[in-house]
Amino acid sequence: MLEKFFKLKENKTDVRTEVVAGVTTFMTMAYILAVNPSILSASGMDANAVLIATALASFIGTALMAFLANYPFALAPGLGLNAYFAYTVCINMGYSWQIALAAVFVEGLIFIILSLTNVREAIFNSIPMTLKYAVSGGIGLFVTFIGLQNAKLIVDNSSTLVSYQTFKGDNFHSVGVGALLALIGVLITAILIVKNVKGNILLGILATWVLGIICELVGIYVPNPELGMYSVIPAAFVSFDFTSIGLTFGQVFKADFGAVRVLDFVTVIFAFLFVDIFDTLGTLIGVASKADLLDKDGKLPRIKGALLADAIATSAGAVLGTSTTTTFVESTAGVSEGGRTGLTAITTGLLFLLALVFSPLFLTIPSFATAPALIVVGFFMISNVMKINFNDAAEGVPAFLTIAAMPLAYSISEGIAVGVISYTLLNLLTGKAKEKKIHWLMYVLTVLFILKYIFL
Repeated sequence: MLEKFFKLKENKTDVRTEVVAGVTTFMTMAYILAVNPSILSASGMDANAVLIATALASFIGTALMAFLANYPFALAPGLGLNAYFAYTVCINMGYSWQIALAAVFVEGLIFIILSLTNVREAIFNSIPMTLKYAVSGGIGLFVTFIGLQNAKLIVDNSSTLVSYQTFKGDNFHSVGVGALLALIGVLITAILIVKNVKGNILLGILATWVLGIICELVGIYVPNPELGMYSVIPAAFVSFDFTSIGLTFGQVFKADFGAVRVLDFVTVIFAFLFVDIFDTLGTLIGVASKADLLDKDGKLPRIKGALLADAIATSAGAVLGTSTTTTFVESTAGVSEGGRTGLTAITTGLLFLLALVFSPLFLTIPSFATAPALIVVGFFMISNVMKINFNDAAEGVPAFLTIAAMPLAYSISEGIAVGVISYTLLNLLTGKAKEKKIHWLMYVLTVLFILKYIFL
């Protein structure tokens, strides 16, 4: 049945590979179960309710991706969008979290319409292959940067913005040891990759976690919650209390619009819409490119199903009580393990569902154990940069700017914006636009991106 539905042989994969890939993707995404409640609770939402909503929205979105598109892409509430939800819409603009959920719900409905009318697919297909390769490479650096931050190997610095972790001082036995374990995890994972061991990324995560447990037991690693370093030893394994979901479920329909300024609300919807559409497209481009799922014209077959899954998940997540649900860049971890079909996605989705019961166990996996996976995935994704013709500056310069902008601006969508603007203007101003056969939608996107920077 699995073969018939997911077409495993056609995609040159098997059940074991897909399941391992799905587990790996989940392990690299599990942090969202802890991070999303932490961020959204700043808006006044109940953290436990958000955790349940996060797990359910991730399951629904990922299952939809499996059944509507048969792709190994996983979905969950997106980082960045949840921060915009809590800190900008709720705290800075003063709107209730119910109003913010309403904006996310409307955004999802608009996305459903855009997906059914082929607008999002047309945008995807209009982007030149050079930029698609650049997006993949840029996401690789972005994911690596996230991994380095999660491991606290790269930290804030007041003078240089970021710096490396120092392994001295009072924090060594918490932050320092965690950072060292992450480095060891990268080495372990790399050795497994060189040795061609199946499930190398997943094994790297588990090995790093086990080392962390040993270090805590012998007193080398000392948890310090104030520094974001928690115990890596599970205190409990299961929880069956799901009642808190009632605090957020359906609240989107109870929003009080009496004090809402129409123009502000439209602006909020547009901001959610803009970031989501290009984060999703960028992720699909990057992950699909790495998995060799794009056809000879650079198009993604069955993209309508993938975009529709993403759109439905956004509205469903808002009803449950979470910010925008979107395709996750961590899907690259599963793809790197050989995941090629919806079986990978449904495996990840089921684990999110199981996380409702086993949340105490999953939430114990430390970020320094999943960080090596993200760092190594960056290595896999950066390889697409070799397909870019850097001898042609009209291709190479926009590609370089796209790659650089993603980690430095901490945004996939900003990287795409910079790439589209620079590609279109550079080729237009040097008389190469006709030769490059730039799609008319690229001109439209360029204007929209420029207007975004002027007015938003």
